[in-house]
Amino acid sequence: MHKVIIDGKAFCAADGQKLSTLLRGTEFSVPHPCGGRGVCKKCTVVVNGKPELACQYEIHSDITVHIPAHTEILSETGAVETGKMTENMCFALDVGTTTLALALVSLDRGEIVKVLTRTNPQTAFGADVMSRIDYCGKNGVEKLQNVVAKRVSEMIADFGLPIIDMMYVSGNATMLHLLFGVDPSSMGKAPYTPAFLESKCIQAEVLGITGVKGLISLPSISAFVGADLVAGLNYVGMPQKGKYNLLIDLGTNAEIVLYSRDEAVCTAAAAGPCFEGANIRCGMGAEDGAIWAYEKGEIKTIGNVPAKGICGTGLIDIMASLLKNETIEESGYMEEDFYLTEEIYLCQADVRQFQVAKSAVCSAVLTLMEKLGVGFDELEEVYLSGGFSGKINIPNAGKVGLLPAELMKKCIAVKNSSLLGTAKFAYEKNDLSAYLGAEYVDLSADPHFSDRFVDNMLFE
Repeated sequence: MHKVIIDGKAFCAADGQKLSTLLRGTEFSVPHPCGGRGVCKKCTVVVNGKPELACQYEIHSDITVHIPAHTEILSETGAVETGKMTENMCFALDVGTTTLALALVSLDRGEIVKVLTRTNPQTAFGADVMSRIDYCGKNGVEKLQNVVAKRVSEMIADFGLPIIDMMYVSGNATMLHLLFGVDPSSMGKAPYTPAFLESKCIQAEVLGITGVKGLISLPSISAFVGADLVAGLNYVGMPQKGKYNLLIDLGTNAEIVLYSRDEAVCTAAAAGPCFEGANIRCGMGAEDGAIWAYEKGEIKTIGNVPAKGICGTGLIDIMASLLKNETIEESGYMEEDFYLTEEIYLCQADVRQFQVAKSAVCSAVLTLMEKLGVGFDELEEVYLSGGFSGKINIPNAGKVGLLPAELMKKCIAVKNSSLLGTAKFAYEKNDLSAYLGAEYVDLSADPHFSDRFVDNMLFE
């Protein structure tokens, strides 16, 4: 055994143990967007004064480790917080792949009293759901369940309230499996079968969650279109008769629903974690120091502090600017790295990652429209959801081809529709059955998707 001192605290490690394995489950866990493959460099720590990748470093002696400071990822929920406590209260929780959002809800007034957001500690096991599913297949679900239950309990405690009776929960199907301690491995390979899709009701103590007595989850539609989309649909509501709406959750796995009062189709586009700042050389989440906007050579950072990296909305703005001045060609080719500061830059590999992500989303939207024979003029509203949508420059999203140009004037950013829809369900108890019959479209089996995907990789 070896002694490991992490920022003043002592731990024991077996010979050859990966430092990342030791860090997981402690307050010192670090993000591993690439799932521990050693390519994202986001888990860099300082070992005996030297920078090392936690996911690659093997412990063979006593060491001293310093963890660089990480701030919480900032997530705009779109909630109006009244601050008015009433007698009957509950919690609404959105378990996002990247962030957790917890709202205190007044059942008497049908209002959100206060919201807290925190980084999902499961990012230490990978940025996307497939990385976490893969981890569970090899190591079981216990660690991932434990870390999220602990973080949720901490968030509940931060409200400083007596024990609340109920917490209503939404999230994608994988996140709900992990929260409930159910192995999601069956969703990691064909035919991608979830262990459950229905609503669950369970005592909180069974999950190791404190400060609340029980949990009720919203139902999911399919393995890759989860309760977060059901909650979002509950929030935005139905279009007028004869019209269609689109709800697009721009997360690590873009979930999309095209629906009218009479029919609905849905799908999930494998956009990857590019919009969360992962797999981008100088990318980062929406933390203090992240470049969130770029225009005419001027950068804006979260917190108005010196730039540390680029988050998703900043990436869209930068791409739009480089396309406008023809630094990036229609094919996506860029002759040399583009520097925003002395240390922060965009490289060719970043452009390719973005091309894959934007093409996946745009091609998925067009595929759903073709499936139902819906034209652009029949679409009433296009709702962009997810914390990522809060600061998105919609015209720039059109310029880079994230969505068809014909839809830009119909786009509305609704931020965290999952949290807002869950809160709405908590105090209205809406019938969600109308949203559960959406037909899932498997993009890999669609005869035209691959051609569309190749075409939409290009920039116009």
